[in-house]
Amino acid sequence: MKSIELTIHTTSEGSELVADILWNYTTFGVAISDVNDIVALCRDKDSLYWDYMEDDLADKIGTEALVKCYLDPEAAKSDVPAIEAELAAMKERSCGEIPFGSLEATQREVDGDAWIDIWKKHFRPIRLGRIVVVPEWIAYEPAAEEKIVLLDSNMAFGTGEHETTSLCVELMQDYVTPDSVCIDVGCGSGILGISAIKLGAKKAYLTDIDPIAVSSANHNAKLNGTDERTVVAHSDLLAEAEIVGDVMFANITGEILVRLAPSMPKNLRRGGVLILSGIIESRLAMVKEAFAAVGMELMREERKGEWYALVLRRS
Repeated sequence: MKSIELTIHTTSEGSELVADILWNYTTFGVAISDVNDIVALCRDKDSLYWDYMEDDLADKIGTEALVKCYLDPEAAKSDVPAIEAELAAMKERSCGEIPFGSLEATQREVDGDAWIDIWKKHFRPIRLGRIVVVPEWIAYEPAAEEKIVLLDSNMAFGTGEHETTSLCVELMQDYVTPDSVCIDVGCGSGILGISAIKLGAKKAYLTDIDPIAVSSANHNAKLNGTDERTVVAHSDLLAEAEIVGDVMFANITGEILVRLAPSMPKNLRRGGVLILSGIIESRLAMVKEAFAAVGMELMREERKGEWYALVLRRS
């Protein structure tokens, strides 16, 4: 089978946002190649997955990262210009707060599916507090206190590597209890809802507007044996107003969070906790104001890299 391999030249900071756009155009896979990830892995003394690295490699590293996706050759004729237009619009909206690099797009035709095996080599187990996110093709023996979340990341984005996801997973560990009903808005791969169940939540409701993400979340829930306590819906938010959660997660961009703010409290009990992530500094005040206006009280603010997460309580 022939495919068009599209490569976008960007930066470590912009790579996940670029990948999110590419996922809208492909079901074949998206891969991020960032040498900074290799350096971080090799410097992690607790990691079981590492290899030899030249002593001076870190000194040679630039800031460029490559994001690749695979397109049907016929669809690529219209998809590549559309992708380039979305990337340019995203760069303009960021107003320089996120360095996206050149966003140069290059493409080549590839034959066969050997790229899938190459792509899988980029993923490794990731420790996020008590949660360890493990690619389903890697054997991993957990420590006594660790909870394993298996992901078949070939199906949709959301692996725990990016700061926005790791912030949510780490924060939820302070709020999810065995009595918790959890809601994940914009679930992607399902990592947040599945993590909540692994931490002991009794039920998790997941929603996403992307049918590929819905399929991925369902697949990953079955992979983890959490599907009996997990419901995935293809929508912006839960249509059933009678479903009320104790903890709600939303790892989405600031603009979308503001749009959803008026609708979110209806599915969160009074005193319930809302964890928001995916917010850059220029959108932080806007998000805070939008949720304060609908009765959400700010409890915590955390930052990783360029990204912020908020913990709010419904008053």
